[in-house]
Amino acid sequence: MAEANYMIGLDIDGTIMSYDEFISAEVRAAIAELRLRGHQVVLSTGRPLVATLPVLKELGIDQGWAVCSNGSVTARIDSELPFGYEVEHAVMFQADQAVAALHEYMPEAMIALEQIGVGYYISEDFNSSKLHGAHTITAVPELRQMETSRVVVARASHADRQFSKRVESFGLRDTYYSIAGTHWMDLAPDGITKAYGMERLRALLGVRIENTVAVGDAENDIEMLAWAGRGVAMGHASAEVIAAADEITLPILDDGLAPVLEGLLVG
Repeated sequence: MAEANYMIGLDIDGTIMSYDEFISAEVRAAIAELRLRGHQVVLSTGRPLVATLPVLKELGIDQGWAVCSNGSVTARIDSELPFGYEVEHAVMFQADQAVAALHEYMPEAMIALEQIGVGYYISEDFNSSKLHGAHTITAVPELRQMETSRVVVARASHADRQFSKRVESFGLRDTYYSIAGTHWMDLAPDGITKAYGMERLRALLGVRIENTVAVGDAENDIEMLAWAGRGVAMGHASAEVIAAADEITLPILDDGLAPVLEGLLVG
């Protein structure tokens, strides 16, 4: 019997990579072997494309797909393309209402609008290596005139219900996630999640839903874990994330992704 072709959606931070950005030899080897056998290993991440490309390179993924920016951006990876990729799909929206709401409810927050494959237009210098790519400081009135794939917020705690209702009223949703231990919030159109990006890609590639696997650890992975034929939560994940999954593996400090991937190779 021919081996089933899997599509495996992997979160990066806290799943593939530890918070000090270490990737184990076991995870590297398993990803390489899965790809060699014809399976699609898709990095599905809150990171922007500009911050996902170095991880793809480190893993030796020079052809394939990546779902970035919590589902807003899907890129086809091909080392023969001029920049090593092309944006296959991006969900764009006018930033005006989101920026206005943030400026009103969270005046201390740093606001950034993603510039796909480049970096961000930012309201102030955040001075953080975790906001990847080039940064262009831009006045808030100018930010309100721009179109973006997502609004990124730093220095913002979980929003109160009044803010969330305001955001929902103009068709956006707030999503929380971590990059290397730092907490962030995204604002993007309602329904745009990692699950959205992975389902589009699944249909495009013709993979059966029962042959999909997803592994993640954070709130922005919840929809993807529930979507997948087999959703696996990392052992350090919160109760809400674990509840969305079919099973739990070891935490990141015990390299929990490795046995999941190695199990796919033997099972």
